[in-house]
Amino acid sequence: MDIGKIPNSILKEIVLGKLNNNRKEILLRPGIGEDCCAVDFGEYACVLTTDPITGAVNQVGNIAVNVACNDIASSGAEPLGLLITLLAPPRTTEKDIETIMTSICDTATVLNVDIIGGHTEITAAVNQVVIISTAVAKILKDKLVTTSGAKPGDDIVMTKSAGIEGTAIIASDYEKLLRERMSKDKIDKAKDFVKRISVVKEGVIAGRFGVNSMHDVTEGGILGALWEIGEASRVGMEVYEEMIPVEDETSLICNILNINPLKLISSGSLLITCADGLALIGELNKNGVNAALIGKVTHGTNRVLYGRNGIEIIDEPETDELFKII
Repeated sequence: MDIGKIPNSILKEIVLGKLNNNRKEILLRPGIGEDCCAVDFGEYACVLTTDPITGAVNQVGNIAVNVACNDIASSGAEPLGLLITLLAPPRTTEKDIETIMTSICDTATVLNVDIIGGHTEITAAVNQVVIISTAVAKILKDKLVTTSGAKPGDDIVMTKSAGIEGTAIIASDYEKLLRERMSKDKIDKAKDFVKRISVVKEGVIAGRFGVNSMHDVTEGGILGALWEIGEASRVGMEVYEEMIPVEDETSLICNILNINPLKLISSGSLLITCADGLALIGELNKNGVNAALIGKVTHGTNRVLYGRNGIEIIDEPETDELFKII
């Protein structure tokens, strides 16, 4: 099989299709596009998610914290705690572990999240560091936001820009590959994109504002996340490429490597659907978060990108562009 997440069609058939759903306390179960689960705790729901980080090397600790917390934020909740499992190959030094843990703890402190457990192990089963992070939060049950809540007529709002995480990873891990065609200043600026990969702030703001669905953009990029919202909500979409923000550094890196920024892993961007996208954008901008209106949710299941070079069907995501480089 190809590197990356298992294709959604296979996931649905051989993973999700085998799950038993017996407990009435479970409010939100696994599904295409649903990154969190929710458990009934009376007035509140306990929200949980788990994620592995396998495609990054130099920023692995920072990304591990942010990716799990982003999933929680896409439900409208504020993350409270993290359990971290760290698997490292035998060549790993004590200094390496210390550096990774410092990054994890510093990032968690910025997000006001506690590290509440986990496991650390040296194993020959991996050839680079793998971190699995599990995040937990609580939210009032009637405030829980899902990926599957998008409604025809909703505006589609996107925060920040496409390919944020991929830009940071490529600039950091593949700097030598870029040096001949990018200035050091541009590469350094691209590396700094790692500072933008949290969507906790905008997720909490959007949850309080009142929205119908949210989904943070990870593997498969903007187009993959749009498809997952559409699939989870059983709706169509009309999206406009010229309205999707892409930073200059991302465009340059993608042109050099011949990859598509709209299909590049993009933690740091949050997709939101709601009845009044312009009002939401105003609220986000007021709180220092850039956002753009990129399209509409429609009836049916046709998902279309009106691009600069014609019309493209937004289809099930394939292997993320990052893994083409790896």
